[in-house]
Amino acid sequence: MRIGIDLGGTKIEAIALDKQGDVLARQRVATPAGDYTATLRTITDLVLSVEKALGRSGSIGIATPGAIVPDTGRLKNANSVCLNGQSLLADLGTALQRSVRLANDADCFALSEATDGAAAGASVVFGVIVGTGTGGGIVVNGRLLQGANAIAGEWGHNPLPWPQARELPGPECYCGKRGCIETFLSGPGLVRDFATTANESQDAAQIVALAEVGNAAAEASLQRYEQRMARALAAVINLLDPEVIVLGGGLSNIARLYQTVPALWGEFVFSAGMEGGPVRTQLVPPKHGDSSGVRGAAWLWECAESD
Repeated sequence: MRIGIDLGGTKIEAIALDKQGDVLARQRVATPAGDYTATLRTITDLVLSVEKALGRSGSIGIATPGAIVPDTGRLKNANSVCLNGQSLLADLGTALQRSVRLANDADCFALSEATDGAAAGASVVFGVIVGTGTGGGIVVNGRLLQGANAIAGEWGHNPLPWPQARELPGPECYCGKRGCIETFLSGPGLVRDFATTANESQDAAQIVALAEVGNAAAEASLQRYEQRMARALAAVINLLDPEVIVLGGGLSNIARLYQTVPALWGEFVFSAGMEGGPVRTQLVPPKHGDSSGVRGAAWLWECAESD
């Protein structure tokens, strides 16, 4: 049995999977706000509750909003700031009295979709989160790639490729730079673009709905968004050459992206630009949707056992 935990800012979800990926149990509780000790206790209680309900123990994987610093074992880059600087992996291992595996939530999303999701069977998969922020994960031959600095797939904090004059120097990013991909392709990035050009405020879902009924400003914002995503993903294709790119997060629900973005990225992909034929990379929606993070956490042990 594989137990996955998705440690979110507002909720902590647990799922238990069998070897075929079928769900044996699922539980969800609120995340203790700003309290690291209470968060540890809540995760521990959630695992034990699932195991008690099923009458057996399982391996445990955790999807977190940050990543482990390799040299210290402490968490970094978590938007739940009470986690930053904490030895979450070691502390959970002590509390649960067994080994625990941990990965960034975007990595878990990519692993889920590569294992038994929309990219199952593909040798190289890039999983993209486009929501409140942006993130990414890379899976090669069923193995999660984390990298020497534990930042593999951090696509959103590179500059937007092939920037146009009006895109420079770009919006300020929380990371301290300007013009990061995240500032353009996150939900807030789309909202900002529309507000700047239309002089009105709408959320991302409303912008999409307006475009569907012919609102010219909303349509123009979506077209800019699609063109920017095409450039950003073309840079990934040029570097990684994945068979499949899976979109996740709230903006992955924009159905038109799966046709428009691949139609645009050929201009920027090296092989296509050199008249080498069509771009073979597929852009697909997720199979497991919002459940991919917690499912990927459960699959962290399956991935490890393929070593």
